[in-house]
Amino acid sequence: MSDIEEIEVRGGQGQVLDPETYRDSIGTMEQSGKRRWVFPRKPKGKYTNYRNLVSYLLLIIYFSLPFITINGNPLLLFNVIDREFFIFGQPFYPQDFFILTLGAIASLIFIIVFTIAFGRIFCGWICPQTIFMESIFRKIEYLIEGDRNKQMKLDRQEWNGEKIWKRSLKWSVYIVISLIITHFMFMYVVGYKEVFRIVSEGPFAHPTNFIVMILLTAAFYFVFAWFREQVCTLVCPYGRLQGVLIDKDTINVFYDFKRGENRSKWRKGEDRKAAGKGDCIDCHQCVVVCPTGIDIRDGQQLECINCTACIDACDEVMEKVGLPKGLVRYASENEIEKQTQFKFTGRMKGFAVFLLLLVGFLGYLLYSRGEMEAKFIKPAGSTFFVKDGKITNTYNYTFLNKTNDKKIVTIKVMDPAHGEITYSASSKIQVDRDKISKGTINISFPEDEMKLSKQNITIGVYDMKGKLIDSYQTYFEGPFKLQF
Repeated sequence: MSDIEEIEVRGGQGQVLDPETYRDSIGTMEQSGKRRWVFPRKPKGKYTNYRNLVSYLLLIIYFSLPFITINGNPLLLFNVIDREFFIFGQPFYPQDFFILTLGAIASLIFIIVFTIAFGRIFCGWICPQTIFMESIFRKIEYLIEGDRNKQMKLDRQEWNGEKIWKRSLKWSVYIVISLIITHFMFMYVVGYKEVFRIVSEGPFAHPTNFIVMILLTAAFYFVFAWFREQVCTLVCPYGRLQGVLIDKDTINVFYDFKRGENRSKWRKGEDRKAAGKGDCIDCHQCVVVCPTGIDIRDGQQLECINCTACIDACDEVMEKVGLPKGLVRYASENEIEKQTQFKFTGRMKGFAVFLLLLVGFLGYLLYSRGEMEAKFIKPAGSTFFVKDGKITNTYNYTFLNKTNDKKIVTIKVMDPAHGEITYSASSKIQVDRDKISKGTINISFPEDEMKLSKQNITIGVYDMKGKLIDSYQTYFEGPFKLQF
């Protein structure tokens, strides 16, 4: 039997199956609504190699970022409990949430625009669900249970010694990996040092942390050991969102139906064009490799995550039968229908420019914050006092240093510019990096210059070079005066 004849009747590694059973064996749902398990064949090919490189790079980033610091600050930290947030080593505080909100909105716009132009590439190449599932858990499954046909055979057989051993080993490894992923996720919340400390002190010293860790580990295990592709097909809102975002110019993984139909089995030496047959030899290899259990030849489907496994499988078959590759490829619907070469259209160029502008905007939001945030608040219940012809008000100041450097600052009244300041301590106030400094000052104005009982003033905070770092507008109280 030739290689092509084998492709026609084999589901993967050597077991001969009726081609019509392929659809039945990989569908995610039976007609009754009961779930049908997906056993995708191990993909191989150019795009798979590229995806593996991207996956390994992202996994290295995920497992290394918690240990990277910039100027002593963690590169990324989202400590909701203690309200400590660091992005690219820069500290963020609850006062900066408007920046994070704008950043989140810009990110959402980025995703929408990216999807309109380039489809669901994120799902197949970058999504954490896909990365963990295909690059870790699925590879472990292939290593322990074998490829598609061996997994199907193991699933059908009775619970004998082989099945118990392989399933127990796989599930145990899954639990360990889920536990590791959860620990690293916690490092993004409290930092790696705190996680190491909690682990070293044991679960009895930190029962709440231990329970949360176990619950999240169980959640990861449930998703990757059992729920799997159902996250993409049933839960993830992005798959539904793409249905209203893509159009005929959107780049997606498409089957070239004009070239492939009418599909027919391969016959060696046959002139398929003369016989009115298309290039698709109906080998189902694009179907058996799909991790979400769809047939790409049925057209664009919400379950497709653009993982390119079908592209590699089809290209391998086309190469063996001597037909051009690209029967399944990245393309737009217009490109398939009009049989034209792909062009980077003006629309896509515009979207690309817009995406770059959004990235620049996000960068601007992250680095456009002031160096320091200053507040001057009158103590509750305090009022003014008059002495030696001057009216004096007391203010409590709070300085938050948002930089990675120690700051020494002074205070001046900006408007009106001739206010006199007396300090409870030194006039040179030191604020350590990522710290808050508090204190009290008195501000005085000549009595004959205060015309209102409550007058707005602006107080400025300056560094030792005289540069204005921040300003704060508050009010100054004085005696009530009748105006005629």
